[in-house]
Amino acid sequence: MFKYLLYIVIMSSQLLGASILQAAMPIPKPPSTGAKSYIILDYESGNTLAEENADIAVEPASITKLMTAYVIFNELQSGNIALNDIVTISEKAWRTPGSRMFVEVGKQVPVESLLQGMIVQSGNDATVALAEYVAGSEDSFAALMNKHAEAIGLSGSHFMNSTGLPDENHYMTARDIAKLSALLIKKFPEYYKWYSQKEYTFNDITQQNRNRLLWQDESVDGLKTGHTDAAGYCLVTSAKKDDMRLITVVLGTGSDNARIDASQALLNYGFRFFETHKLYDAGTQLTTSRIWKGSSETISLGLDKALYVTIPRGQYNSLDASMNINHRIMAPVTKGQALGTVQVKLGEQVVANQPLVSLQTIGEGSFWQRIMDEGLLYFE
Repeated sequence: MFKYLLYIVIMSSQLLGASILQAAMPIPKPPSTGAKSYIILDYESGNTLAEENADIAVEPASITKLMTAYVIFNELQSGNIALNDIVTISEKAWRTPGSRMFVEVGKQVPVESLLQGMIVQSGNDATVALAEYVAGSEDSFAALMNKHAEAIGLSGSHFMNSTGLPDENHYMTARDIAKLSALLIKKFPEYYKWYSQKEYTFNDITQQNRNRLLWQDESVDGLKTGHTDAAGYCLVTSAKKDDMRLITVVLGTGSDNARIDASQALLNYGFRFFETHKLYDAGTQLTTSRIWKGSSETISLGLDKALYVTIPRGQYNSLDASMNINHRIMAPVTKGQALGTVQVKLGEQVVANQPLVSLQTIGEGSFWQRIMDEGLLYFE
């Protein structure tokens, strides 16, 4: 087992801080929402700022369409389908109850139009048409949804259809929804723009986005509403102020006004009492270390993804970081291989922990280099 050497790094140039804790801004308890469950997630750091019953499985109603979109966006990205593909509307899609885009049976509609009908108008008819086009049937598409959910770690979710129409075996958790929302934004920025679209016209019928926060709060640029009698009124919101993006999930409120008010209150709370900072970029050398029996005597270490922290407002200058580097790093080493950790603390609280990785590949050294290092290691 590797031993570890501890390197304390006072954030002088990188965190611009001192090691003495400032007086923290008092943070009150989160606002009351009246929801069955909710969560506030910081998009960049992945930190949860507040939650209640976030791991309770509930009916998600049309929030389901975020998972439907995730599957379809993956199909677009992989080249299996294209935005200008033409979809013939089946009778099943046409007859699907609930919110509608008003497509007509037998008509041919481009994938791009159906996606906007699903995202902006929450059209169940458009959603089923897309599911059938991608997987042949809605049942097969639901199986595909479950495979994707498993692959991305949505352990509290299970899907029986593409729309979110009620089914006792169809459920999600607030935490899963927040995680899925962050993945949608990060992985598919070219399609995310549709979630801020306020209205869409198809077949001479104009319908507005049901997310009224798009009109109420200019920082809001998504994401999705949902409602059935069983699920109540649900809303997933994403909002960005300066360099901080928050995702809120509110499930099971009693009215449209209630889900709007609860979501707005949670956003206000998150932005008012917390701040997010990028401490290090991906690929930036943070330190070097000795490597033994390699083609080089030193190895560059850094991060494979940017490191963000979300902390109480006014505490940035109180952050400290440390690096734990594996003792006796031996060649060969591949680029991206974990060789330690970077830990960031605020007082005694750990606010970030990320692998410290090799920024280069280093192969074995020559025979003589290996022999020399073997001798040096004897006295090390």
